[in-house]
Amino acid sequence: MTDSAQPVETPPVEALIVVDVQSAFVTGDGAVPGADRLVDRTTDLIARARRAGALVVHLQNDGPPGSEDEPHTPGWELHHRVEPGPLERVIRKPEDDGFLGTPLGDVLTGAGVRAVAVCGVMSEMCVQATARTALARGYRVVVPHDAHATQDVPAAPGIAGTIPAATVSRVAAYALGSDAEVTVPAAGVAFTAPGRALPAPGRARPPGAAAPGP
Repeated sequence: MTDSAQPVETPPVEALIVVDVQSAFVTGDGAVPGADRLVDRTTDLIARARRAGALVVHLQNDGPPGSEDEPHTPGWELHHRVEPGPLERVIRKPEDDGFLGTPLGDVLTGAGVRAVAVCGVMSEMCVQATARTALARGYRVVVPHDAHATQDVPAAPGIAGTIPAATVSRVAAYALGSDAEVTVPAAGVAFTAPGRALPAPGRARPPGAAAPGP
C-alpha cells in the first residue's frame, strides 16, 4: 500500500459537533441506513477529539410530542456516552439549526474555537443547517463525508423514484458550497485544543460581541 492510500489529515479543528446521534436514529427500525458504520465513525471522532483536548459538543434534538425523539423517551437519549468535564457539553436544541435558540455559539466563542467538524444526522436537515450557520459565523467547517447520514427520500409518484440515503447525504454536503470541506474522511480529521479556557455553562457572550472571524 502506498502513502497516497492513507487518509490525508487537514489542518486541525478545535471542536467536534456531534449532531443528534440519538437512539431513535441509530438503533432499531428507525435507524438510518448504515447506522453501524456511522456510529463507528462518530465513536472514533469523539475519542480522538477527547485525546487531543478539543471541545466536544453533543447536540440533542427535542422532538415534538409523540415523535421518536420526544424528550425523555428512549429514542431521545444520546447514543454516545458523555464524558463529564469542561471540554464536553450536551446542548439540547428545538430546531434543525444547532445554533438557533441554544448557547452553542456562546460556547464556541468563549472557548476561542475557530474551526469545527460537524457529524451526525440527518445530513440534509440538522447537520446541514448547523454547518451552514457555522460557515455564516466565520468558522472553518469540516463535514467528514463518511460521518453523517440520513434516510432514503421516499418515491413521489409522478415526480421521482426513491432517492437513496447516500445520494441525499452527498448532495446535502455539497449544497453547503465551496467553503465547507466535505470530501475529508472521518479518519482524516485532526483535532487540537481550543484557544482558551472554556467558559462556565450558560455564560453568554456580551451583547454586541462579534462572531469569530475566519
